[in-house]
Amino acid sequence: MQTLAEGLRLPTNGLDYAILAIYFVVVLGIGFMARASVKTSLDFFLSGRSLPAWVTGLAFVAANLGATEILGMAATGAQYGVAVVHWYWIGAIPAMVFLGLVMMPFYYRSKVRSVPEFLLQRFDRSAHLLSSVLFAFAAILIAGVNLYALSIVVEALLGWPQWVAIVVAGLFVLVYITIGGLSSAIYNEVLQFFVILAALIPLTVLGLKRVGGWDAMSDSLTEQHGGDFMTAWGGTGIGDANPLGANWLTIILGLGFVLSFGYWTTNFAEVQRALSAKNLSAAKRTPLIAAFPKIFIVFAVMIPGLVAAVIVPKIGTPDSDLTYNDAIPLLMQELLPNGVLGIAVTGLLAAFMAGMAANVSSFNTVFTTDIWQRYVVKDKPDTYYLRFGRLITAIGVLASIGTAFIAASFSNIMSYLQTLFSFFNVPMFVVFIIGMFWKRASMKSGVWGLVAGTAAAMVNYFWIYKGGIIDIPSDQGANFVSAIVGFVAGAVVMVVVTLFTAPKPEAELAGLVYGTESPSPDEELEEADKAWYRKPALLGWGAIVLAAACYVPYSF
Repeated sequence: MQTLAEGLRLPTNGLDYAILAIYFVVVLGIGFMARASVKTSLDFFLSGRSLPAWVTGLAFVAANLGATEILGMAATGAQYGVAVVHWYWIGAIPAMVFLGLVMMPFYYRSKVRSVPEFLLQRFDRSAHLLSSVLFAFAAILIAGVNLYALSIVVEALLGWPQWVAIVVAGLFVLVYITIGGLSSAIYNEVLQFFVILAALIPLTVLGLKRVGGWDAMSDSLTEQHGGDFMTAWGGTGIGDANPLGANWLTIILGLGFVLSFGYWTTNFAEVQRALSAKNLSAAKRTPLIAAFPKIFIVFAVMIPGLVAAVIVPKIGTPDSDLTYNDAIPLLMQELLPNGVLGIAVTGLLAAFMAGMAANVSSFNTVFTTDIWQRYVVKDKPDTYYLRFGRLITAIGVLASIGTAFIAASFSNIMSYLQTLFSFFNVPMFVVFIIGMFWKRASMKSGVWGLVAGTAAAMVNYFWIYKGGIIDIPSDQGANFVSAIVGFVAGAVVMVVVTLFTAPKPEAELAGLVYGTESPSPDEELEEADKAWYRKPALLGWGAIVLAAACYVPYSF
């Protein structure tokens, strides 16, 4: 198990702890205030579909900006260099725009409470049940990653043993999610978004100052790791060597298309925020509003990783007792004065809670509505499912405590997360995308596409890559290849199964396949509002153009 280096303890004092205590009081207060609005299961799981776009948009990006994002992307920066920008400008923005402009109308009009429920409407019960089980399992594994990431911070802050930090942190999140449901999670995520930025910006600025600015840092890392370490595309030609261990084709197809679209369009931890919006227009704008801060957040997580690689040149190697995951705690210890240190610690704890709450709230929704209510205990009063939702939330947190110890065995938690995404999100995405754009896709093709995609990705990773049958330079490169293999296998099997099985009756496909939808009353009312900032297409294209422009300084 990877643990924090013994000497990496944060020099906190009473001021830092006071800032932390105030934040915890506010978080719990928001949970108790949100409890008053939770009257039905829809309130608990989807905030009654009542939230404005700016709230759901900030919650959307904050749910992704968890401790895994901060610690993991800083670790990726320290390990692979400037190539970390690919996870944002290729691996996020296009998929977020696609979700807002293309997929949210399908989700929102169908009035589904979860992503697997959409598969039930488009395919059949077998596809729905399998996707529900796979998603619930993945959500617990990913929540465990967030929990482990927090334990690194708590260990650095208090010197607690890692298992104590994991248990205590998990129980705290359990309290405020169980009390206020999704509304509590979302309003806390809006607060957490600003607290996280308040933590990362001083760390970035002081880190650059410590190493003499961008040019001095670039010269140092180029000397240590070669010229490709400080470029986004350097050495990515097919057959060339580069720090990331991936060529341009696997970056674009594996990360930019399969992993990215698989995560952002089918990961219910994100989609759930958009589904809680007050109308279709707000739901479509949710991921587009989130795309703009997402473009720039990469600098606040990449630069600390690069700075850590300068301060500790052998970080993450056998010659150092620091893993890549220690990059952020290292800079907090080295750079931040008391007071600012308290804000930074609070920001990391906020990031952890945002990430874990997103996965736990999506888990309780899927398990309650898609598994328990549909297949185990049916036709009970709504109050029963509200109580059960709170119970399964507690069980989910306890299960996440167990999976946190799995995440602890990885020196780069972002690599572990990408592995999980290639196993679980990619197969679901291929089923979605084919089902949404091909009317002929049969009811039975959905479940077999899920099985084939998941199995193929796992075989590629555990047998072909880990078994050494094919030499792939890095875990991240292997994840990209696994994602492509899973996507292709799922697509091929869906086509073959469709040729031999019956399609869904065309009358049942209205609103579920592209080109069959009709404007809803909400859309007709919203059409009267011509304000530019309410037009999702303008927001979406603006985000893509801005992300593309950011690549220019990192292309050479």
